[in-house]
Amino acid sequence: MNVVLWTLAAYLCGSLPFSVWLGRLVLGTEIRQFGDGNPGGTNVIRAGSRPLGLAVILLDGLKGLLPVLAAQEFGGLQSWALASVALAAVTGHAFSIFLRFQGGKAVAVTFGIWAGLTGWSTLFVLGALLLFAYYSIKVDGWAVVCALFGLLVFIAFTGSTGPHLYVWFGNGLIVAWKHHLDLAQRPGLRPPFLP
Repeated sequence: MNVVLWTLAAYLCGSLPFSVWLGRLVLGTEIRQFGDGNPGGTNVIRAGSRPLGLAVILLDGLKGLLPVLAAQEFGGLQSWALASVALAAVTGHAFSIFLRFQGGKAVAVTFGIWAGLTGWSTLFVLGALLLFAYYSIKVDGWAVVCALFGLLVFIAFTGSTGPHLYVWFGNGLIVAWKHHLDLAQRPGLRPPFLP
């Protein structure tokens, strides 16, 4: 029962649509009218506020990090039980109960869960992979998926356990689904990386 409660709490935490709420409160606008129409920090930036957008990205990352850390520290969860909590946070962001099961693309919350599961080294590796992918691949969805495959290689080499592979697989499916329009396009390379 403990696992169910922590998983539900993680889903609810992940569901908190900070970009929508803060966009209305601070900017007086509906941020889903900008960019790709999804709730998220990048669309807050497109709506006109870089500082608020960066704050939302940080809050979205914390939606993944805090439930995982709290479930470990206060719930004593480990291994497969903790994997369920991590995936619930990503699911909440991607399919928020507060937004009629619509949601963001789950990139920032992905950073949060991996920082909670495996520590800061994974966070920096994933960040470096994503930056490299964004600057080398034209289509953002393909950049995110390539970074996640790089993360898979990293966690395999660090000897991560079965639950981490389960989280990676579930996380990857959610992120791929949320980027499916991008993934329907050919990836293409950006100019410095063209042959």
